[in-house]
Amino acid sequence: MITQRYEHPLNEKTRTYLRIESLIRQAQHCATFSDTQHYQVLFRSLFDLLDIFDQIQLKPELLKDLDKLKLTYRHWLNVPGVDQKRLQGLLNEIALVHTEVLKAQRFGTKLKEDNFLSSIRQRFNLPGGACCFDLPALHYWLHQPLEKRMSHAQQWLTSLAPLNHALQQWLNLTRNSAQFTPKIARNGFYQSDADEANILRLHFAHDYGVYPMVSGHKNRFAIKFIHFDSGQASTQDIEFELAICS
Repeated sequence: MITQRYEHPLNEKTRTYLRIESLIRQAQHCATFSDTQHYQVLFRSLFDLLDIFDQIQLKPELLKDLDKLKLTYRHWLNVPGVDQKRLQGLLNEIALVHTEVLKAQRFGTKLKEDNFLSSIRQRFNLPGGACCFDLPALHYWLHQPLEKRMSHAQQWLTSLAPLNHALQQWLNLTRNSAQFTPKIARNGFYQSDADEANILRLHFAHDYGVYPMVSGHKNRFAIKFIHFDSGQASTQDIEFELAICS
């Protein structure tokens, strides 16, 4: 059975974190240029990241979230039944990524200082702007040896490593903060309290032919399942699994 998997953020900060995670994954996937059009996705992802960095001061927010993680897990020190060795290892990992972020420049600085990226960023945003007559520098770069292009891509991604490491640490721990439990959306609708949650995670069978529309915030949410073919709200009972991650 094919399972549909969805995540929905319940606050703006988590929404931003999930978008950044998706963009970095896209860039990493396309950095090998195994397809001739991968460069389009790579540059689009990097420039979208720069747009986010221009709008939001991510570094202080991420440091604050890592500090909260440290405080949360320190409460479990010396608690009977808790694997103290594993817990201490986790606290050490959080401390390492915290230090890495603290020492890092403002996210995106290296990308903005890159002369080549700066020279193509503005016109790349134009519809069809990657044509050779719009961006001759890009056209020249695309004819560089594959090894050189891959080296450039790796340098760009390496500059994002402190952000990526910290983000993955926070998202992984947040995702694992709750277990999936079975639920039923009566007549395609479900609502519940969230209690300061960050992410909703849903699993359900693809055979239902629906997708979820989620609304809400950190304290309460509602899920409405929509039929893909008709675009209408489902009226059938839908079994699904839900994790409310804080």
